[in-house]
Amino acid sequence: MDFDKVSAEEFGASLRGIGLNLLVRDVSAQISFLETVFGMKAFQPTADFAIVKYGDQVFQLHSDGTYHSNPLLSLLPENPPRGGGIEIRLYDTDPETACAKAEAAGGTVLQGPTDKPHGLRESYILCENGYAWVASRPL
Repeated sequence: MDFDKVSAEEFGASLRGIGLNLLVRDVSAQISFLETVFGMKAFQPTADFAIVKYGDQVFQLHSDGTYHSNPLLSLLPENPPRGGGIEIRLYDTDPETACAKAEAAGGTVLQGPTDKPHGLRESYILCENGYAWVASRPL
């Protein structure tokens, strides 16, 4: 699928399984963070929306304003962490590299690279919207 040209209708009809849609205050700033820290790629970015690709996975960013009539918007906290209780795991991202880039890109390193008993080396990074991104690689 050509994410640069796909229509909203065609993209929506193609989605299967489980999806991820993050509400953010500033789509452009979130894209910059994701591209800089994790090497992601954004498609069709606007002030309100972007398709984001990480490896073979695709997810969406929406600005808060696009949810003006959605009941979910009223549940969002004014201050992060918006995604408290969820980890967005990035299994193909080097934790050391991500941490080195995160703070310069406006992120907060919650936990630096750490070897875990489940066989992964991980780091926990919060973006300015308060989502926890977990960069990890096998030991």
